[in-house]
Amino acid sequence: MFTGEYRHSVDDKGRIAVPARFRAQLDDGAFVSKWVDGCLAIFPRSGWDELAEKVSALRLADADARTFSRFLFASAFEVSLDRQGRLVVPAGLRDWAKLGNEAVVVGSRDHLEIWSPALWDAYSREMGTPDALLEHLTGLGI
Repeated sequence: MFTGEYRHSVDDKGRIAVPARFRAQLDDGAFVSKWVDGCLAIFPRSGWDELAEKVSALRLADADARTFSRFLFASAFEVSLDRQGRLVVPAGLRDWAKLGNEAVVVGSRDHLEIWSPALWDAYSREMGTPDALLEHLTGLGI
């Protein structure tokens, strides 16, 4: 399970260090892709395969399903960790996610998310109020 929040630098080649505690989960390979809320997602190969199965089960006649499938798979890149536990995020994805020389790596249960610090800080402030959090929990059954 991926949990926690980590701040890492992004070097000139677009490499970002994966927190050491998560590297073993990505040993079999990983995929990085655009994700919801303006961030990027890193899925371990097994998690990516599960997500791909779910997307393939969506109705082809559903325009929203086709849009999500294109959004996800058109922007996806297979990545692997180097000896120092870094992965290269392609320039197009870095630009889309507004990443500069710093990134926030956030655990999100079955995947990691990569956020620009400014977007993550704004999102965290918004979710940091009890009323906002309760509003988002309404109807989730938690």
